[in-house]
Amino acid sequence: MEPPAILLPALAPWFDLAGLAVFAASGALAAARRGQTMVTLAFFALITGVGGGTVRDLLIGAPVFWIVDSRAAAVCLSVALVIWVTPERWWRGAALDWFDAVGLAAYAVYGAAKALGYGVPPVPAFLMGVVTACVGGIIRDVLAGEPSILMRPELYVTAAALASALFIILSLSGMRGAFAAMIAAGAGFALRTAAIRWQIHLPAYRQRR
Repeated sequence: MEPPAILLPALAPWFDLAGLAVFAASGALAAARRGQTMVTLAFFALITGVGGGTVRDLLIGAPVFWIVDSRAAAVCLSVALVIWVTPERWWRGAALDWFDAVGLAAYAVYGAAKALGYGVPPVPAFLMGVVTACVGGIIRDVLAGEPSILMRPELYVTAAALASALFIILSLSGMRGAFAAMIAAGAGFALRTAAIRWQIHLPAYRQRR
């Protein structure tokens, strides 16, 4: 496996920013659709964008990324401002779902790669990828009073798990970080978009009598 320092050498910042911007947008939109103020939009954008990465960094013992790099908070606040000044009709329909699929896959891979880079074993590193991709959305839903993504049958967390697990497997098999990242993120994105397009979901638990 590659040394941790060169996992995702060139793609890491782009994977990070893609997930950050898209999740920040989903948080700001959750507030905008409820007619909230700019302050609330900014708060929702920030907490949704950095929520998963913050939990990941605290768990793996890394410096919290948006505290040491001001660009992360700046991206979230900028996204909130863009949504605040643009017409609501720009954000209707399923467009955000498709962008969210990109962010989900990118953040899952990035989170897994960062965990591996900090010496976290493969199974916990896989879980850190899922946490990075999903926790921000869970916090957003709780604050907005919406059903959590954990309580929906649609393939959302599953897509993040696929991207994270595939990256771990490919990295451990010796594939270069950049190629492993592109393949893993592509697989997670494909699963999520298929779920959106064809309403694919996991079977629900059936009570045993």
